Amino acid sequence: MIGRPGRVRTALGVAAGLAALAAMVPLWAATESHAVDSVTRFLIAVAVILVTCQALAALARRFHQPSVLGEMVGGLLLGPSLLGALWPEGGALLFPPPVLEGLDKMAQLGLVVFVFLLGCELRTDRIERKGVVGAAVVGGMALPCAAGMGIVFVTGDLFAGTSDAPVETMLFVGLAMAVTALPVLARLLADLKLERTSIGALSLSAAAIGDGLLWLSLAFLLAGQGASGHGLRIVLLATALVIVTALCVRPLLAVLVRKLGSNQSLAVVLVAGAIGYSALTQAIELHPVVGAFLFGVAVPRDSPAVERISEQLEGFTLIVLLPVFFAGVGLKASVGLLGTSPLAWLVLLVVLVAAVVTKLVGAGGAVRLAGMPAAEALRFGVLMNCRGVTELVVLTIGHEAGLINQLAYTILVLVAVITTAATGPLVRWSMRRSTDFGTALPIPTPPPVGAGTRAEGPRGE
Repeated sequence: MIGRPGRVRTALGVAAGLAALAAMVPLWAATESHAVDSVTRFLIAVAVILVTCQALAALARRFHQPSVLGEMVGGLLLGPSLLGALWPEGGALLFPPPVLEGLDKMAQLGLVVFVFLLGCELRTDRIERKGVVGAAVVGGMALPCAAGMGIVFVTGDLFAGTSDAPVETMLFVGLAMAVTALPVLARLLADLKLERTSIGALSLSAAAIGDGLLWLSLAFLLAGQGASGHGLRIVLLATALVIVTALCVRPLLAVLVRKLGSNQSLAVVLVAGAIGYSALTQAIELHPVVGAFLFGVAVPRDSPAVERISEQLEGFTLIVLLPVFFAGVGLKASVGLLGTSPLAWLVLLVVLVAAVVTKLVGAGGAVRLAGMPAAEALRFGVLMNCRGVTELVVLTIGHEAGLINQLAYTILVLVAVITTAATGPLVRWSMRRSTDFGTALPIPTPPPVGAGTRAEGPRGE
């Protein structure tokens, strides 16, 4: 504890520092070269993004929500949804075009590393009750996908992007509505103390397989854009890359991991490999994150060296790089696009209800038919509604590819935020209301604010 004299000295020091800073302002303004250059603006923008996102992440944790939810909201607040609406000049001053270009490249790097770590964490070899998991995956993805395609079909050009590919837009929105975010789900289960229960293992297994199918489907969707011959070339190149990765790169990585251990050389190999694969898939006209995910899947499992390097990468990625990505999402999404149009707000409501109900009926109904008790099946359906950062990554890919427009992007981003925020409270409510939860589990008390878990990071953010 700091005593009273210490507090007084601290207050005097802060006051003196602020006074010195205030005295510097007129001196700086009097110089002829006081214009702020692009590097300074970029650094200021990054600092503002980090402080805003981390402050809202702390607020989210106080309400027993995943940190990533606060960061997602922080990104939205820095864009036209709030800052741009209340103070357009401030938004333009903070994010001029040169700064946006730098932030976009930094966000791309963050996505590459983050999705690479997701690939490293994808485990399908430990899945039990494969029949139930398979039913959950099929039901939890097929029904939301069909609902998304139906909504796009009914609304016509409301979701259409610049690519002028209505079928691809329908398929993309369907995939986006089928997302379950494995990272946020893992963190949520840890907070609820459900990660070691049967429903926790089942939901993580279903989300892991669903993530793999999602990225595979997205890769084929992106490859199929454009002329048929051009799309076929991309598919063939992507297939060749997968074969080379399975037959050559994966065994080579296993040898390198054994020989290099956990030293700096292995970290460089893994990061450079993920970036190189991203550049390769970008060169064959797939999105960079497809290559990062593929390389992550090829990294050997059950390696303490890889786990240590992943933990080192997670810290910088989650604290610095991902908030910049969230800010980019916020700058592209604008609640103001909904305006006063009843149709836009009605579509938002329809998409939200469809996203929630189809997960409940599709995923929950599938495991109920497989023999799971009704209360537990309902809880499983609620957990599968957790969309989180994976949804934002997918939506950003679709928006950049011209598959959806800015209004559709905004609607789907809001659905991702709302469903992620609602998952935890709904699960806690169902646990309090129900006594039929397998083996009479006690109602868990949320961890104290600031308490860390192993599930944090790409596993749990």
